[in-house]
Amino acid sequence: MKVKNRVEEAVFAVADLGTHFLPATKASPKEMLAVVDKPLIQYAVEEAYAAGIREMIFVTGRNKRAIEDHFDTAYELEAELSAAGNDALIALVRSIKPDDMDCVYIRQPRALGLGHAVLCAERVVRGEPFAVLLADDLMIGEPPIMRQMIELFGEHGCSILAVQEVPKDQTRRYGIVKGKALSADLVNVEGLIEKPHPNVAPSNLAIAGRYVLTPAVFDLIREQPRGTGGEIQLTDGISALLATEQVLAYRYHGKRYDCGSKLGLMQASVVLGEVHPELGGEFAAWLRDRQKILEARDYGDRGLV
Repeated sequence: MKVKNRVEEAVFAVADLGTHFLPATKASPKEMLAVVDKPLIQYAVEEAYAAGIREMIFVTGRNKRAIEDHFDTAYELEAELSAAGNDALIALVRSIKPDDMDCVYIRQPRALGLGHAVLCAERVVRGEPFAVLLADDLMIGEPPIMRQMIELFGEHGCSILAVQEVPKDQTRRYGIVKGKALSADLVNVEGLIEKPHPNVAPSNLAIAGRYVLTPAVFDLIREQPRGTGGEIQLTDGISALLATEQVLAYRYHGKRYDCGSKLGLMQASVVLGEVHPELGGEFAAWLRDRQKILEARDYGDRGLV
């Protein structure tokens, strides 16, 4: 059966406990951590929406109710803003979930890895190609990264993985692609290795948190044995897909911030803070002034940091 070349559903795996950010994530989902004035999950949803996707599928877990609330109607808040005559904020709150966007929530009963989370969305995807976006990876591009990938899917009709080059000594942190270059941006994938040691890594092309996948991957994920920690890896399912379908790796045009780490979250906050439409100029000026103070070594006695 020929796979259609439109992608209408996006899957967001948001059941992870976010232990790297404790105590901030003890009672709040890590996907709700803010970069400037928006939570991570909103950046990912906006990226999918900008790519033309209108059905957002959230694979959630316990203590993730705040994500559902964020994309729900806030009647009390809107009533308060209306009474205050604050039409601008009312419009801002309502823009979080446009009227033509649908949200579906599926509970992942146990945290068994990204492959298992994707498998939980199978019935909602209904045998169609779909996107996977990891909110941990805040990705900025023009056009948006997922839109770039969906346009490629329309041309090639096969699964596409976003990839980036990483330092050789960091391959053990990523799924790594083995393949042959078709162009400056595209690689024909011949194999995938999950978190290889630098000495055995076939390349330094690492999978970033964006995928466009054909529905054939579901059966292959289901057949995979559990790996370390009893988890089911998405990369194992994609590796099995290579036996019957072409898979392409795409060097996307844009920038990725690893907001699954504290450093990455801080970096993204600074970069997006500098270009924020309301406070960007003031924040950038503050950064320049602070740098001058640091360079002059004139901050210790006055308590400036």
